[in-house]
Amino acid sequence: MSDQPGPMPESARAVPDGADLGRALGTDFYGLDDLLTDAERELRDGVRRWCDQEVVPRAAEFWETAQFPRDLVPGYAATRVAGAAIQGFGCAGVTPLAEGMMCLELARGDGSVATLNAVHSGLAMTAVHELGSDEQRERWLPAMARVELLGAVALTEPTHGSDVVSLETRARRDGDHWVLDGAKRWIGNGSVADLVVVWARDEDGDVGGFVVEGAQETDGWDAQVITGKISNRGVWQAHILLDGVRVPADNRLAEARTFADTNRVLMRSRQTVAWEAVGHAVAAYEGALTYALDREQFGRPLAKNQLIQDDLARMVTLITSMQLMCTRMSQLQERGTCTLEQAAMAKLHCTVGAREVVAIARDMLGGNGILLDHHVGRHFADLEAVYTYEGSRTVQSLLVARAVTGMSAFT
Repeated sequence: MSDQPGPMPESARAVPDGADLGRALGTDFYGLDDLLTDAERELRDGVRRWCDQEVVPRAAEFWETAQFPRDLVPGYAATRVAGAAIQGFGCAGVTPLAEGMMCLELARGDGSVATLNAVHSGLAMTAVHELGSDEQRERWLPAMARVELLGAVALTEPTHGSDVVSLETRARRDGDHWVLDGAKRWIGNGSVADLVVVWARDEDGDVGGFVVEGAQETDGWDAQVITGKISNRGVWQAHILLDGVRVPADNRLAEARTFADTNRVLMRSRQTVAWEAVGHAVAAYEGALTYALDREQFGRPLAKNQLIQDDLARMVTLITSMQLMCTRMSQLQERGTCTLEQAAMAKLHCTVGAREVVAIARDMLGGNGILLDHHVGRHFADLEAVYTYEGSRTVQSLLVARAVTGMSAFT
């Protein structure tokens, strides 16, 4: 007799399956789609279709096996979400709002894929675009837009997370090269990226972004994948040791001189992460709504119960408030007036709100809420990474409080 389980009898199929729960419903209670052009909506819908057809059906697999889904990279490239709001260099050139909605869809599909994009597009491409010279932009951005070069940014260090301004990695000039020494930790894509922007202090104490091309084959570069994660298991973060890594002198980003320059990149990435948080919340809410409409208990759909309806109303209200805040943030970004503190508030509000939404949704699914093939549990776990990276909740809170009090709690 085989010890392998057989197919489930039809009579036992009493709950919606993963295909139902992972399908997009297009939650948009306040009609924000109307703010997109037809072309932008088509791009956003393309990301949504790709996630529904290619990402969601496999997300549980690469989450459970903790394997980087390399074969999804061509499909990701085809969505044109990489560097979507950058004008020129082969990028889509959409508004920040359209880019944000595209990032939302990536996170609705899967947190690991969304994080890959947040690192490659939100950090690496942004660093090159915001701080590079014209020649550097032309050299790297077109290939990054096609995802022929996968990017990463190495800023966080083993002993400096929230205190990253204390940057210990050093760069010293040696002829026509810079030589990098130090250690980095929690570097997304760090073990697979072709191009890594490493942040280090030079001999004058200035902060610089140094582009390491062909990082994985560079002498002195040692990237080890961090294992044992309970969140975003399909995207790899690395612990990196830099021991005499040589970088051509013209690979130092031209406009990177102070930590204020670094903050220009972090502000932009926090905007992307805020949209990501909304995507996780939307995925959990839509899965819970589908489940509540189809799942029957005590002879009636769950959705007919007052407590369930109250929870669904709470979730969609939180999501709508997050969408509205992110929309306004993106409009300010398009004007060039979005501040670091406004980006921090969006990241703060959206990650806290999304955490509540995914917790309600996980509870609504009962025991099925912890099954990977029901998706909600995966978003519940993955949001914990989003809640922390690109600045923890407390760091964002202190940035907002500094703006309203005029006093810094950091010093």
